[in-house]
Amino acid sequence: MTAKINRINPDQLHETPGYHHITVVETGRTAYLAGQCPLDQGGSLVGPGSLDKQVDQIVVNALAALAAVDAQAQHVVRSVIYVRSDDREDLGLVWHRLTASALGPAFTSASTLLGVAQLGFAGQLVEVDLTIALPD
Repeated sequence: MTAKINRINPDQLHETPGYHHITVVETGRTAYLAGQCPLDQGGSLVGPGSLDKQVDQIVVNALAALAAVDAQAQHVVRSVIYVRSDDREDLGLVWHRLTASALGPAFTSASTLLGVAQLGFAGQLVEVDLTIALPD
């Protein structure tokens, strides 16, 4: 049986820019992706200093990880986006680039966007953490 995914925005909560406050998975298995980083297949950082290039590489990496478990962006039920910045414009740029990408449907579920002081790799500006309700 394929997981049944319900995305809910209660009337009592504020409107969102595309995500849902609550995502309920009725049945099925889940997969937890490690934080997707802007690294190429050889492990080199892509786009030093460029939020756009780093987001684009994360999209490529996340889609490859989803494909490895026979899932697609719409199967994502939770996302956490980390941006190495305290500038809300940077956070908004990352959000809009992700939601406009081929990975965009992943961000209609429960999501959190955070500005952070540091990420794991030198020069890394963005990381995306995804939880997936696996299809059968």
